[in-house]
Amino acid sequence: MSRKSWDEYFLDITVVVGERGTCDRGKSGSVIVIDKRIVATGYVGSAPGMPHCDEVGHLMRKVIDEDGHESMHCVRTIHAEENAILQAAKYGISVKGGTLYCKMTPCFRCAQMISQVGIVRVVAMKRYHADALTREIFQGKGIILEVKDDTVEQYEKQ
Repeated sequence: MSRKSWDEYFLDITVVVGERGTCDRGKSGSVIVIDKRIVATGYVGSAPGMPHCDEVGHLMRKVIDEDGHESMHCVRTIHAEENAILQAAKYGISVKGGTLYCKMTPCFRCAQMISQVGIVRVVAMKRYHADALTREIFQGKGIILEVKDDTVEQYEKQ
């Protein structure tokens, strides 16, 4: 029996972290690692003290995707990547030079945060359907993006 690679190991942990998510449309987890040690985790959920999707329903807003397609997205929750970055900041933990593991290529907003805090590598299980701007940001900032399965993550859209 062979051991899992570090990437496989940390991606598996993102799945468990994501089980805490409170929006069934985008349950996912994120793990930030420095020197093969987890320094922060995050999952999709509302800010502390605010209602969660699984309690009061989704807070839907119309979004126009990169290809011009209109869809409805839930905006009640903080994304897993954002939550991991915010948890590190809350406890004074630098993530500079770290690797972020996640379910799918981060969205544009998360990509901006990732580039701002000095994360140098992102490992995603699958692609996000609207990841062109994310890829552009990462390429421009020299952030390594590794997507293990180049298929697009399927999740409930409205």
